[in-house]
Parts: sequence; C-alpha cells; structure tokens
Amino acid sequence: MPIPQLSIVICTYNRQKYIGYCLESLYQQTLAKEVFEVLVINNNCTDQTESICMAFKKQHTDWQFRYFVEQRQGLSFARNRGIAESRGEMVCFIDDDAVAEPDFALNLLNFMLQKPDAIGVGGRVLPRYEQSEPEWMNPYLEGMVSKRDLGDKIQLFKGGRGGYPVGCNMTYRKKALQKVGGFNEKLLARADDKDIYMRLLPISNQIYYLPTAVVHHHIDHARVTHEGFVRLSRKIGSEEHIRARTEGIFATTLLGESYKLLGSLVLAAKYALQGQSTKGKYIFLCKYYTMLGLLEGR
Repeated sequence: MPIPQLSIVICTYNRQKYIGYCLESLYQQTLAKEVFEVLVINNNCTDQTESICMAFKKQHTDWQFRYFVEQRQGLSFARNRGIAESRGEMVCFIDDDAVAEPDFALNLLNFMLQKPDAIGVGGRVLPRYEQSEPEWMNPYLEGMVSKRDLGDKIQLFKGGRGGYPVGCNMTYRKKALQKVGGFNEKLLARADDKDIYMRLLPISNQIYYLPTAVVHHHIDHARVTHEGFVRLSRKIGSEEHIRARTEGIFATTLLGESYKLLGSLVLAAKYALQGQSTKGKYIFLCKYYTMLGLLEGR
C-alpha cells in the first residue's frame, strides 16, 4: 500500500444519519486514490456508525480507508488519535456531517504542495440546512453553523471573527501539529479549531483560506432552534473558559467578551431600526449566553 500524501480524518460521534454521505463524498474525490487516505475515528458511538463504516469499507476496497475507536471521550482526543494514526504529510479534518465537493482533496493537496511555506489551510464551509435558514441568521452569527466563506480570493487568515480555519474543514502539516503537541485535550467539544490556530501562529502565520476547498455542512434543525442556539452559545463560552485558563489569558478574554457583549447591544439596536429585530436579538443572546458559559466554565 503506497504511503499517502494526505490523510483525511473524520472524528465521529453518533452521526449515523450523515456519515455515509461524508464517506461517499470522499470516495468520489477526483484526487488519485493512492495519494490520500481516509481515517474514521469512532469516539464511542452508540448508534449504527460502526456498522455503516464497516459496510462501506467492505463495498469499497479500492481506496485507503482505516477505522479506529478512541475510547477517551472528547473531540480533541479523537483529533489527536487521527494525527497519531495518519501516514500523510498533511492532515485534513472534516466533520462527520459534512460533504466534500469532488475536487476538495485535489485542491487542498495541490495548494500545499505548491506553497511549501504554508503550514495550514482552511476551506470554504457552506451550511446545508435540514429545513430552512433560521430567521436570526446574519453575518455576525455565521459561526453558529460553522459557515466560513471569505469570498473567492486566496488569503491569509488574520484571526478574529471568521479569521481561522473552521474545524470541519481544516488542514495542517503533520509536523506542525506535532510541534505544538497536537490539540488541547482539555477542550472536549468546541474552540479546538481556534486554539490550534492560535498555538500554531508562533511557528508561522502561513495559514491560508482556500476558497476552492469546499465542504457542505449539514445542520440539524435542532441546532438552530432557540433551545439549540442557547445551548451552543453556552458551550462556546464554557470551552473558551477552558482555553483561556489553559493559556493564562482569562482576564484578557473576559474583557474582550465584555466589549463584545456591549457591542451586541449596539448591533441589536441597529437591526431593530432596520426592522430586523430578531437578527439583533440573537446577536445579543449569543454574546449573553457565551458570557455566562465563560464565567461558569464546564
């Protein structure tokens, strides 16, 4: 079996509804199958994920597909297992509920090979709603559905809102990931993508947005209901609490989130004046519940 240049890692937990579509999209890639591998990291699924993956493996024997179970619960544990088991120079992470466009892997690999100074790349992520786009959606809340669309120009990520590769479509050189010790295993569900980006920056800022590396991200309707929105906002805050404590920047993070909370009031008023009060209301609710999560921790 040839050594692949690119390892695509799917970390999964109870996504039997979508993982088959994810696997099919990767099998249909235009990149030669001997050049990449796909690794599924089962993080203690209790649904039919394993049987779906095993059936897919049995039916598709002409590509490099490997399957592992990571018993330590948490996304960062699963990501680090993917790094450890990967054989490629580049490690790509795609979510179990995402579908890659056919040229996704080809465009990723070609970019990284043509730009040897780049240590990472994040692609375009477009939401695919189970029902319809929520009424509250606006540019300030795209992160709630992991949307990342910075246009059609290749550019360096610059941090801030939307300024780093999102977790369901991020690729880094394996040596760079190993140099910073992999993902922070105290982060179990959120903020891991932001954290790894921030810890890689001292090595190099050569982390690019690549608009031609496109995935479509399935969004369950429950995620965009009011209850799901509040739950996710608090989870973002609680994971940011862990990240900030780990990095010794809690006071700075708290101050920054306080400014964002005040700013959300201004934006809420602006949207209300435009007759779009729901959009403004949810900007405020996002920052309010994120602040609660930040203060409470996990």
